[in-house]
Amino acid sequence: MFQNFFERFPFIKQFAKFFVVGVMNTGVDFVILNILMYTTGQNSGVPYAFFKGLSFLAAVTLSYFINKHWTFQDKSTENNDKKFYQFILVSIVGAFINIIAATLVVTFIKPLILLPISGIIWGNIGALCGSASGLIWNFIGYKFIVFKK
Repeated sequence: MFQNFFERFPFIKQFAKFFVVGVMNTGVDFVILNILMYTTGQNSGVPYAFFKGLSFLAAVTLSYFINKHWTFQDKSTENNDKKFYQFILVSIVGAFINIIAATLVVTFIKPLILLPISGIIWGNIGALCGSASGLIWNFIGYKFIVFKK
């Protein structure tokens, strides 16, 4: 059933692969971040920012290789350095889009007064909106800028 669907709509199959890779890399990011926090006892300030940078870099590097070979099936061996730097740049822009979208949602859109939603839950809803915005940007950027055919 899914095979026929994906054969008819290869774009959706590619996006589904991209989504799976994204979930996996989010897990990698969190695992590395938590290992660093747990082993050092540092979970705020400059050490946290450094750890978050390392965990992001590890996750985005893994993401590059999996997306290159599996999601976008880029078999080329030329310009790999350039593609990697483009991938990092698209990812950084995606991170900014994520942050801006999430901040706009939690700052300028308020939950309906009838729904008793706490600030923490609303913050997480904002984060999901930001993640969705970044996800769309990253997919388009990787597909049409980094791994264009």
